[in-house]
Amino acid sequence: MADNFMGGSLAKENLTILITDPIDEYMIRTLKTKGLRVNYQPDIDREELLKVVENYDVLVVRSRTKVDKEVIERGKRLRVIARAGIGVDNIDTEEAERRKIRVVYAPGASTDSAAELTIGLMLAGARNMFTSMTLAKSGIYKKTEGVELSGKTIGIIGFGRIGYKVGVIAKAMGMNVLAYDVIDVSNRAAEIGARAVSLDELVTQSDVISIHVTVGKDAKPILTSREFEMMKKGVIIVNTSRAVAVDGKALLHYIKEGKVMSYATDVFWHEPPKEEWELELLRHERVTVTTHIGAQTKEAQYRVAVMTTENLLRALQELGVKL
Repeated sequence: MADNFMGGSLAKENLTILITDPIDEYMIRTLKTKGLRVNYQPDIDREELLKVVENYDVLVVRSRTKVDKEVIERGKRLRVIARAGIGVDNIDTEEAERRKIRVVYAPGASTDSAAELTIGLMLAGARNMFTSMTLAKSGIYKKTEGVELSGKTIGIIGFGRIGYKVGVIAKAMGMNVLAYDVIDVSNRAAEIGARAVSLDELVTQSDVISIHVTVGKDAKPILTSREFEMMKKGVIIVNTSRAVAVDGKALLHYIKEGKVMSYATDVFWHEPPKEEWELELLRHERVTVTTHIGAQTKEAQYRVAVMTTENLLRALQELGVKL
């Protein structure tokens, strides 16, 4: 076990924290106020991280830094890994658990930001905004036609915090809401006048499909050629969760043939895209893409910092650190 253990507890005076991604000043200020030693290196590259991680007890990251098995193996003193975000998909949680390293994050902190972006992308897809804005910026004032969302049916895949909030907003816009999840969300859906259905029912009945799932990078797609075949012609698909939830090559096929009216997304399979089919999707006039900005609001970043800091301090106290 690490040298900075004293009687089974981690001694605060020896504890060191490395922060490798940009983070709200609240976290840095609070940790230092507690007497903890913080090294803030938001631009550190992987090679340097692998060299220095062995010197730290706590590693704090956002989405840029990948904490894979190699990083964890090099971090022989690591006791806590904190992700300043709503998920831990860039952390090898199995390896962390095997080495008895605590993993903390900030679930729910960016719910409002992600839900609002989802609605914005949905509107962009429905009103063909990408094409309209491209024409306008080119000096071509040609009208583009879209569809109204009021009265349409939105199917929400993944009815957790964000999916639920999207459902609330969609109901306020006059939409009918269907919800699908791997767990029973019947009561939760009924709270907002929505209906819980099977995935097959959802893809068959929805005019808009919005994806809000948490899956690993190696997960199988939820929307495959089978589901695309079942969808209504002219469906709008919005994805602000995980690109892997959609079979990208199948999506490209069904956009090109006109079955999918538009695909509006905040996530891509590779960021930036590098596969030829990804680049073709990116260039398509009915594909709207943002640069993974779901949690990128001042309010969300502050909430993420506060919640992550609180959870990190709690984990340190549970490890015997006197704060």
